[in-house]
Amino acid sequence: MTKQKATNVTWHEHTITQEHREQLLNQKGAVLWFTGLSGSGKSTVANEVAYQLHQQGKLTYVLDGDNIRHGLNKNLGFSPEDRAENIRRISEVANLFCDAGIITMTAFISPYQKDRNICRQLVGEGRFFEIHVMACLDTCEQRDPKGLYKKARSGEIKEFTGISAPYEVPDKPELIIDTDKYNVEESAQLVIQKLQESKIL
Repeated sequence: MTKQKATNVTWHEHTITQEHREQLLNQKGAVLWFTGLSGSGKSTVANEVAYQLHQQGKLTYVLDGDNIRHGLNKNLGFSPEDRAENIRRISEVANLFCDAGIITMTAFISPYQKDRNICRQLVGEGRFFEIHVMACLDTCEQRDPKGLYKKARSGEIKEFTGISAPYEVPDKPELIIDTDKYNVEESAQLVIQKLQESKIL
């Protein structure tokens, strides 16, 4: 739990609520938390879901791991402590987007269950969807669009998830997508079907 450092701060209630914003958008805010090894297809599937929902007239946003590290989290590395802070910050941002009524996708390896649970607790059940995007390690290494596995195997990259750092498989995800089995369009449809079943759409 992060300690509150600022003093003399008060939470302000606003006239316009989450429900007002959702009525305006004709959708419910939600956080779709895509987690999995590098190369499993998290960003690809998240972007396809965003595209398909956009085609349906839904407001979406993708918070991508690499992109966030170019800005908001550019001062963080990949130690366990920095990974935890990375996920804590993005959880707060994703929760704000959800409160704005936006269907928000995050694509982060986020290897630790306790860190993913932070966002679940913030957003709340019924609006948080942990989506385990899985593929066998061989597939992830074959895809390896950034050449990271090769660098990790040679020792050039330390603390690389799946090679020299652990990945905790989600214990109770809302959805598991095997990208060895489903292509990107099929994977996105599984997510959208889940949102429909959950009355987000």
